[in-house]
Amino acid sequence: MKDFTFTILLLSLNLSIVFSQSEIKTFDFGLEKSSKEIQITSPVSYNVERGYGFGFDASENITFEKNAFTSTNPSYFSIKLPEGNYTIEVDLGSNKRSSETTIKAESRRLMHRHIPVQKGDTKTEIFTVNLRGIKISPEESINLKSREEDDLNWDQKLTLEFSGTVAVRALRIKPAEAYKSIFLAGDSTVTDQDVEPWASWGQMITQFFSSEIVVANYAASGESLGSFKGRNRLKKIMYNMQKGDYLFIEFGHNDEKIKGKGNGAYGLYAQLLKEYVTVARKKGGIPVLLTPTQRRHFNPDGKLEPTHGDFPDAMRKVAKELDVPLIDLTTITTKMYEAWGAEESKNALVHYPANTFPGQDKALADNTHFNVFGANEIALAIIEEIRNSDLELKNQIREEIPRYDPNNPNNFSDWNLPGSSRFESTKPEGN
Repeated sequence: MKDFTFTILLLSLNLSIVFSQSEIKTFDFGLEKSSKEIQITSPVSYNVERGYGFGFDASENITFEKNAFTSTNPSYFSIKLPEGNYTIEVDLGSNKRSSETTIKAESRRLMHRHIPVQKGDTKTEIFTVNLRGIKISPEESINLKSREEDDLNWDQKLTLEFSGTVAVRALRIKPAEAYKSIFLAGDSTVTDQDVEPWASWGQMITQFFSSEIVVANYAASGESLGSFKGRNRLKKIMYNMQKGDYLFIEFGHNDEKIKGKGNGAYGLYAQLLKEYVTVARKKGGIPVLLTPTQRRHFNPDGKLEPTHGDFPDAMRKVAKELDVPLIDLTTITTKMYEAWGAEESKNALVHYPANTFPGQDKALADNTHFNVFGANEIALAIIEEIRNSDLELKNQIREEIPRYDPNNPNNFSDWNLPGSSRFESTKPEGN
């Protein structure tokens, strides 16, 4: 995965350019003539033959200045690239106005939030993105669910989303060299949710690490430990895992629905948890267990009613038996929801009246799945647990990330993140 070359056809120049692992792919935006590799002077639409361009009709909202493109609506720029991990450098800023840009990658993975740049200045942000494919070998692949097939995570190109008051001067892409991977295995509470208003902590935690960490999120909605393995997701992770990489494992919501002899918390669930831990360690990986996030189900006394039965305790038992680091998200999210209370906690999940989003004619009331605010809160809580652990990963947390106390969570009124332009009212699989 770390050794490859790739070709992008530039039909407008009538030539092919082959890039080795050490070469940098550069896009320069603006009307002024540039000596850079590729200069983009208009909002060209993406197509496979060109190998790059803007998407989702974003070109209608983009203005080109002398040395940048600007927009006040979400703008999507894609580059055709093979599977791998890439270091991205983005030069931000405009000579005509101040800007504040938020950057997401692929299926709404938040990389940098609210980056201010004063008029005439330039600021460079660096981050690492995992670009994945379904192939494991010529004979084996991940078995995607039908709803995933159109997700940006699986479309064989890198997509960057710029939102806010956007001003982008240049973009440089090269295969990542020195990095550690955090592989995520989980369900709908972990996966990169492709469209608004759904979100999960796996796509928010990406913003909190240095560019030496890449998050490879293989979680999928509706998955249990067994189905995740059965769809070859675990096998794909093991194929890509290098010594010293991490495997974060959070399951439970769907496992607890599996009935029958031999199943249950201390049966199949515990057995598979041990298997995941064992195979990761055999590859030199570092497994971390996370108990399932709590559902928002309040009793009349203002306390949450536990809905996961013995599953959190079963995971805690496995963690103790195998000496695996544990992040107790069941306890953490219980504290968070109870601190907010029955009404305010709705702000962390997908609770929206009808017509909040275009084409949404019915109210949304989901007590399992988070919006971007709730997902960000959980990601902050996980970062705090890492910070307080013995994991070397804590040294890659960005210095400016604040401390977090689930007994005193943030207020929704203080939260702001530009929304993506793509929306779906159908809730993710699983509950």
